[in-house]
Amino acid sequence: MAAGCCGDRPKFDGMSAGFRRALCWVIAINAVMFAVELTAGLAAGSQALKADALDFLGDTLTYGISLAVLGQPLRTRALAALAKGISLAVMGVWVLGSTVWLALGPGLPKAEVMGAIGALALAANVASVLILLRFRNGDANVRSVWLCSRNDAIGNVAVMAAALGVFGTGTAWPDLIVAAAMSALFLVSAVQIIAQALDERRQGRVPVAAE
Repeated sequence: MAAGCCGDRPKFDGMSAGFRRALCWVIAINAVMFAVELTAGLAAGSQALKADALDFLGDTLTYGISLAVLGQPLRTRALAALAKGISLAVMGVWVLGSTVWLALGPGLPKAEVMGAIGALALAANVASVLILLRFRNGDANVRSVWLCSRNDAIGNVAVMAAALGVFGTGTAWPDLIVAAAMSALFLVSAVQIIAQALDERRQGRVPVAAE
């Protein structure tokens, strides 16, 4: 993926007024959409919507961490990214586990609510992706923001597809399948973030030893 496209050049560390403004906008978008999507997910009985709402909450919190550690030493930023990667992995496992649990029970999600809220969330996430597009190849802290926003947009397309599936089949399986797929996406991104963060954490020790 894009992580290796810059060779050995130092990666953008987020220290620009433009990135700070972009991050503040994205934090606000995610906080609002968490409240909207959680409410809709509970009302519609949709596991996919609730999984996506949880992702919005996680993004709001982790983007706040990203903003807080801007300008800190590489090792500090890498540790923050590592924490975000681990939290993303936990989120993925939780969504997967709850999806398996719900697959054993009755209940049909409301497809019309899933579709409408999925479209709204997609618009919000596409806006976030466009805001962050030029910062996608930064260090682990910066790149984790891009990956989370990209995942959100993909997840919203999947939620809308699940809504169509629920409407067409009259079963909850499309909703549960999409929730499980989103869980897998969380876990893959978590591995990418953790791997880059560990590498940068090792790099962060080198200048200290050389001084």
